Amino acid sequence: MSVKFKKLLLYCFLACAPFRGWGESFRTSVAGAVEVSPHNPAGVSLAISYNSAVFIDAGEGFRFCKGVQVELSAPRNWLSYWGSLGLALYADMAGADKKTAAADLEARRVYFEILPNKLQSVYQIPVRRSHGLRNSPYSTVIQEVLPYGSFPLLFRLLPVIKGLSSEVENMSFQLSVRPIISDEGAVRFTFRYPEQLAGKPFTVLVDDILLEEVSGEQILKEGEHYLSVLSDDYRNENRRFMIERARVLDLTVELRDPAPLILFEGPRDARVFLDNVPITAGGDPLPVEPGVHEIRFQVSDYTIIKTLTVQRGKTYRASLMVDLAVSEE
Repeated sequence: MSVKFKKLLLYCFLACAPFRGWGESFRTSVAGAVEVSPHNPAGVSLAISYNSAVFIDAGEGFRFCKGVQVELSAPRNWLSYWGSLGLALYADMAGADKKTAAADLEARRVYFEILPNKLQSVYQIPVRRSHGLRNSPYSTVIQEVLPYGSFPLLFRLLPVIKGLSSEVENMSFQLSVRPIISDEGAVRFTFRYPEQLAGKPFTVLVDDILLEEVSGEQILKEGEHYLSVLSDDYRNENRRFMIERARVLDLTVELRDPAPLILFEGPRDARVFLDNVPITAGGDPLPVEPGVHEIRFQVSDYTIIKTLTVQRGKTYRASLMVDLAVSEE
């Protein structure tokens, strides 16, 4: 029986053996552990050998990842030994200790293949159902989605034939692991209330979509978004905000008393009256009751009177401007 035929039989046995959903016990040397985080988009690289493995864990901000990319680079002399090594990916591990040089593990194998006959192999591991990753001539997408609860994962090289040459045993492969970042960020709202109106109900919409729960983070696509706060007990609030990729925006919204406000502006020597009551122009906006009000400005012998109908939750500006116009005929 030829060596190539033996390799083919072994490959068929390993590839066809049932492993999805099955636990597998094994011992491997641990080359190291890496954390995947969008805060380190370049990822981490380390060297592994023919019979070693690397733990891949979820780091800070992992919720903004749609996948993990694993790139394995082989030395040039590997091409002479194709068919002697395989690679495997495991999830849902028991007994994992990332600090030991060797580990006895029980895990579920989710992917296996004979190490390809090329110098660089790229694998993409989806971590959410709507990942949008696709197989290409340059990368292989792992079929199973492995969410946060499946981590840490284990990427492993292992012999698939007996009697490996010393050259294979001494080969150093380079493993690079980096995040595949989604086009999303998050916003975290904080609402502050007037002391006398604390606890009153309000409705929050983002991009005209009702938020059922306003506490915690809201995951949104990167770019500009529109916030609306509607209430019978506070002033309605409308504002735009920007979401950056893999960033969390803390947005504080001051909910204000809905009483109408009037801001008065005029010359320094002007006398201002609201409903025949003298007031000071240029100060803070003055709260008033909804309805009809009379505003009167007096500057020396000049008087101007306006009637204003104010509505709840609105702010008005009453300004007297004195100007001199010069024209040439």
